[in-house]
Amino acid sequence: MTGSERVDGTARPAWRRAQSLADDGASDRPTGHIPKVAGSRSTRHHRPEPGDADAVDLKALIAEYSQAPGARRHRRAAVDDAPAVPPPPAVPPPPTDPATTAPVAVITDEPAVADQPATKTSRAGRNLPAAIGVGVGAGALIITSLFAYRPSFVGIVVLAVAYGIYELVTAIRTVEARPPIVPLLVGGVAMDIAAWYRGPGGLMIALLVTVSGVAVWRLADGASGYLRDVSASVLVLVYLPLLAGFAVLLTHPDDGAARVLAFVGTVVCSDTGGYATGVLFGKHPLAPVVSKGKTWEGFAGSVVACCLCGSLIMVFTFHEAWWKGALFGAAIVATATLGDLGESMIKRDLGLKDMGKLLPGHGGVMDRLDSLLPCAAVAYLVLAAYVG
Repeated sequence: MTGSERVDGTARPAWRRAQSLADDGASDRPTGHIPKVAGSRSTRHHRPEPGDADAVDLKALIAEYSQAPGARRHRRAAVDDAPAVPPPPAVPPPPTDPATTAPVAVITDEPAVADQPATKTSRAGRNLPAAIGVGVGAGALIITSLFAYRPSFVGIVVLAVAYGIYELVTAIRTVEARPPIVPLLVGGVAMDIAAWYRGPGGLMIALLVTVSGVAVWRLADGASGYLRDVSASVLVLVYLPLLAGFAVLLTHPDDGAARVLAFVGTVVCSDTGGYATGVLFGKHPLAPVVSKGKTWEGFAGSVVACCLCGSLIMVFTFHEAWWKGALFGAAIVATATLGDLGESMIKRDLGLKDMGKLLPGHGGVMDRLDSLLPCAAVAYLVLAAYVG
């Protein structure tokens, strides 16, 4: 076998034969020196044949030397030395014997309708039985206080005003205004007590003194928001204790109990008549921007109920002409509607549905005083003009 043949009998390429001859004649040169042989291409530019045993995988070589020195060797050694991890054994499925398998209960986010307690609510979203019960209880308390011991009615008014001030101040404080509650409570109670003992003059003097006290009290908190807080305090004093003071003034005459009942009964007829006709026939909103629940049909029902109630009261209680009672009822229904819309506007501005939660089915105390407060002043003036 010649030097140009392989073991398998195939001839070596010409460039491989020239390389062999060059290696034999240059054995005395340093190891690693690659001589250039005429007529042959450099090994670096050689593309190996598919069956060449000396072919070098350039991609593997580049990937090996592009890594950090020794990294590939260490990784290969770690992979070679790591023990083989057997795959986890397959877990057999649980038995599906229908006799031993319990049914799976499906839990939903919302309970079934049958499990929810039934609550009777009106179209206005109120608990109607609770609202009726609270109304009847409040009416019985007022009637008992008027005929048993008249000053006790003043005590009921004072308690309602005090809690109403607390509710209104708490609601106003949800925005930026901060009316001081201590002088408002003390001054509001003092105003209604002064109305009982000193009449209209005492009520107005107590109002002025309370406003001055609030202005002085607020000085301690600095100038920031001073006008805003004092203005909100004046609104609270006028809206609650001042208007409630006219209900106290209604009890001063000898027939004070009848005057208070005429005032409260007519307001109740306004609310009841408007609610009934609004639920049955209400289709046209009265003031959709302020209150979506009030309709023109409900307002017409309030007018009819108030005029009829006022006429009956004026004829059989005060022995006056029926038309005076009709005018009295018309004045009450107009004032009650405006008072209700005004309180709804305040709640809408504050972002509240109710002023409180003290009275079930009604909300807070202010939610029941909204129409009574302005009507107290109108009833006092009208009855003073008609009855004397």
